[in-house]
Amino acid sequence: MRADARDNRERILTAAEQVFGRSTAASTDDVAKLAGVGIATVFRHFPTKVELLEAVLTLRLQRLRDTARELAGAGDPGTAFYEFFSQVVAEAGSKLAIAEALGAAGSAPGEHARQAGLEMRQAFGELLARAQRSGAVRADAQFAEVYALLVGASRGATATGLDLEVRDRMLAVLYDGLRPRR
Repeated sequence: MRADARDNRERILTAAEQVFGRSTAASTDDVAKLAGVGIATVFRHFPTKVELLEAVLTLRLQRLRDTARELAGAGDPGTAFYEFFSQVVAEAGSKLAIAEALGAAGSAPGEHARQAGLEMRQAFGELLARAQRSGAVRADAQFAEVYALLVGASRGATATGLDLEVRDRMLAVLYDGLRPRR
């Protein structure tokens, strides 16, 4: 891919993430305007809105995966785990909006997004395991339960439109439940 085409693609993805992260009713025209390209350029890279949404969702999940992997190498496993958990909840609104826009377009996440989601869950599982080994998260908390808490907190914070202070208090209560019993 030529450098200018690669740059256009990156601008389109960045714009699409912002546009679709705000509203499920957003259009590819909105994306083109924000990216500073013509609509034909958007469709040259992504022939359908579904393909664009799929690419944005995949990119978002890959970034979360990469963040989790990076944090897994951090010095304090407990801080890394809780930092990642907080980041996922904080960014959930736009990620969920993108997934809902994909659903509204009549499609489910495709293979690339599913693979990126699986890799993100695996990286989260490693963060959890490291935090448990360090004593920062209770040992009897299984991955399925903790992941359900992550999803539930993310959806709950988004659906109820929690302000930052309330969201932080909610997470503090949740984290108290995840810490080992004294």
